[in-house]
Amino acid sequence: MEEFEAVYRQYFADVYRYALALSRDVHTAEEVTQETFFKALTAIDSFRGQCPLRVWLCRIARNQYLTLCRERARYTEDTAERGDGGIEEGFARQETARQLHRLLHDLPEPYKEVFSLRTFGELPFSQIGELFGKTESWARVTYFRARGKLKEGLDGL
Repeated sequence: MEEFEAVYRQYFADVYRYALALSRDVHTAEEVTQETFFKALTAIDSFRGQCPLRVWLCRIARNQYLTLCRERARYTEDTAERGDGGIEEGFARQETARQLHRLLHDLPEPYKEVFSLRTFGELPFSQIGELFGKTESWARVTYFRARGKLKEGLDGL
């Protein structure tokens, strides 16, 4: 157990920043990070060391985030069917922010995730490349292409 506490202390900030980059929401990032370390604790025996531990933890975080998104989407659909007005409140944002969000959402992978990790998670290109099993240069090029696609999309509106 002491070993896992050391892992928690060493990698908490990395996993949290990654979750924050994915979710762009402090509360969601906290929830994802908490669930990630819980899952990691229960599955630590399955870690085979084929990748760095930080990468393994970030993969768990990504899966937790996607699961949370699916759960929230089901909840939102249920709320909309009941007519609680939850969706309408979400669309009351500024037009430009909505357009940018739509463009980011429609951005194909890996552009979307690389852009989010760099912009919202403030991860260095070296870590982004490592997460994808690629080079730092690949991460840089992918980020700048994503940025270009978003700028192109905003200019076209």
